[in-house]
Amino acid sequence: MISPFFSRLRSGFLLCFLSFACNPPSFAQTNDIQQWIAILREVGPGGQGNVEAGRAWQLLANSDAEELPAILAGLNGCSPLAANWLGSAVDAIAEREVTRTGTLPVQRLEQFVLNTRHDSRARRRAFEWLMQVDQTVADRVIPQMLNDPGVEFRRDAVGRLMTEADVLFRDGSRRNESTALYRKALGGARHEDQIKTIAERLRELGQEVDLPRHFGFLMTWKLIAPFDNSNGQGFFVAYPPEKKIQLDASYEGKAGKVQWVDYSSEDDYGMIDLNQPFGKLKGVVGYACAEFTSEIQQQVQLRLGCKNAWKLWLNGKLLFERAEYHQGTQIDQYTLPAVIQPGRNIILVKLCQNEDSVSWTVHWQFQLRVCDATGTAILSTSRAHLQAAVRSSPQTNSVETGSN
Repeated sequence: MISPFFSRLRSGFLLCFLSFACNPPSFAQTNDIQQWIAILREVGPGGQGNVEAGRAWQLLANSDAEELPAILAGLNGCSPLAANWLGSAVDAIAEREVTRTGTLPVQRLEQFVLNTRHDSRARRRAFEWLMQVDQTVADRVIPQMLNDPGVEFRRDAVGRLMTEADVLFRDGSRRNESTALYRKALGGARHEDQIKTIAERLRELGQEVDLPRHFGFLMTWKLIAPFDNSNGQGFFVAYPPEKKIQLDASYEGKAGKVQWVDYSSEDDYGMIDLNQPFGKLKGVVGYACAEFTSEIQQQVQLRLGCKNAWKLWLNGKLLFERAEYHQGTQIDQYTLPAVIQPGRNIILVKLCQNEDSVSWTVHWQFQLRVCDATGTAILSTSRAHLQAAVRSSPQTNSVETGSN
């Protein structure tokens, strides 16, 4: 069985460490672990700081195992590149200690794992090394992690509850108990496969499950279409909804006048299907507008699934765009960090359908949810229909083409 350390050495990035070990550079020795960590945290793209980092890594990787919590703490808030350097140093120390003594500072590492203020990557690494020397750690730690900020820990905790619930479910006399456990598991679940399985079980038990609410999908929209997308050029044209959202207006579309219509999805995964109100059209552009209200300013993620070309604006700011068609779709296909403002926020999606005629290109749809970094739903304070017209406000009602 290949150890975690040597498994990671397969990557070309970590092979540079071996070259440093074979040809160690000379420089002043120091026992200042925090200084070595700081050097590794400063590594930049394009090889920036690699020479200094290689030297610091050698010293850090030779540290005592008692220093593992301090080195792991160095991953807090660091870049992915720096995390590779620091994580490999942790692996080198832990590998050496396990080979030499068969153990690690279990109690201190377990305390580190349970401290949610630390980086989830670091906590997971510590947990995996603990499991190498103490299999009972999972029984002590995982049940406490149903609402952990680390989604891998959450998944483990949910999985344990699902296993317990499945045993009760198969015992026909204890199905009420299984319902409570499935509900508890659903509360912590953030992975689609687990959520789907739990929902199926709960529905078998006669329970209602509001998956759109659990995920945070936006279900109620105003739609307008079709505008022209012949030869894919409509993606680049700023049709009227991009300039100003006026929900009581009508415009000249591809085949006559178009106006906004109400649309509410009944799909468990919030699919907004423009084929339903407008027909299976080709070479067209459509727009979808939704209102999201919040009591506070907050960091969110807008997570989109879509196989059409699309653009997305929040309060007039273009967040992202992709001019690709029919490349497949999945939940959370695109993750867009954003800031929701107090009060009303306007989300606008431009959805382009090309002129391909084969059957599998018929889809003209998307799904969009609002959540935090763990995938926990952030719900609008009102999930009702949009008002008949967006109140006049240039900050929230105008969308400029190409705004940043």
